[in-house]
Amino acid sequence: MGQPLGTTDLESPQESPLRIGVVGCGNIIAAYLATFPRLTTVKLVAVADIDPSRAEAVAAGQPGVRALGVDQLLADPEVDLVLNLTIPAAHADIALRAVTAGKAVYGEKPLAATTDEARKVLEAAAAAGVVVGCAPDTVLGTGIQTARKAIDDGLIGAPISATATMVTPGHERWHPQPDFYYVPGGGPLLDMGPYYVSALVTLLGPVVSVIGAASHTRGTRTIGTGPRAGETVPVSTDTHVTGVLVHESGALSTLVMSFDAVATQSANLEIHGETGSLVVPDPNHFDGDVKLRSLGGEGWEVLPVSAGYVGSARGYGLHDLARTPAGTEPRAGGELAFHVLEVMESVLESAALGQSVKVASRCERPEAVPLTDLGG
Repeated sequence: MGQPLGTTDLESPQESPLRIGVVGCGNIIAAYLATFPRLTTVKLVAVADIDPSRAEAVAAGQPGVRALGVDQLLADPEVDLVLNLTIPAAHADIALRAVTAGKAVYGEKPLAATTDEARKVLEAAAAAGVVVGCAPDTVLGTGIQTARKAIDDGLIGAPISATATMVTPGHERWHPQPDFYYVPGGGPLLDMGPYYVSALVTLLGPVVSVIGAASHTRGTRTIGTGPRAGETVPVSTDTHVTGVLVHESGALSTLVMSFDAVATQSANLEIHGETGSLVVPDPNHFDGDVKLRSLGGEGWEVLPVSAGYVGSARGYGLHDLARTPAGTEPRAGGELAFHVLEVMESVLESAALGQSVKVASRCERPEAVPLTDLGG
């Protein structure tokens, strides 16, 4: 067997790495492949894809990694954890099959296409006694964590509000297979919102209710790159979403998530408190400058890096999961991912109903990450 899922000391010596099998060999796998060699806590052993040629191509470039069928990988006793990199519509199915096989699972965001599906994953995992983790792990980097430490240290006083802004004219300009961005389960909120909402919950705590509004301006999108360039894709989900999140702490966060607008000069994240304001780096990245403007101060100052995984990248959530004490929720864990999904789903529900919607789930504000340099 590989390393047990849970140890008692973040820096304790490794017994053996957590053996990873990846299902889904699309664009995003490249980021994980670049990170794995830097992590002694995990080891890639197998890959699978609905298109066997894609799995074979990945395995050919990774010494010792086997290309398997999806069913083979899920049943393989040499796989401790399934890294689920399938499209959002398949997240729950693969996660449930992995859990049923007695394997831990870590997925790309969102945890599932709906909270109903996500709830089944968490319930099955609890019954099987296996761990669930979920991207984004960008919240573990020095950008969000330095901002978290500034808030925890009282540098802005009691938090009052936040703004989160993501504006782009659409992913079809660069993604060769953008169809899933424009169907239910996609759209700017469910695609990019997990980065922003996960950061807001990490910084300000869980959300109790939301108010939302949404629209879309185009019925089709034109693919701009790859073998399908020039082909049109139908749009069947909202592509511009705004929302107000009421945190349990009383802080209010305002979201703007758009695949319709052109650009913005707004900061990706701003946090405002009684005695100061923070500009927080893009939550789609792991690092970046955190800027503080104090009440009575003369300007913005860049805070020194003071928390988070130094030089982190996609895959550090797997390291953090592997080093999480047994019986403890990972920082990029299933409970946070479920809460974030319910918040986003509630924003869309509120937009459809035209009224405030309560968020039923709660999650613990994830434990802060001390300044940690894994080297490499």
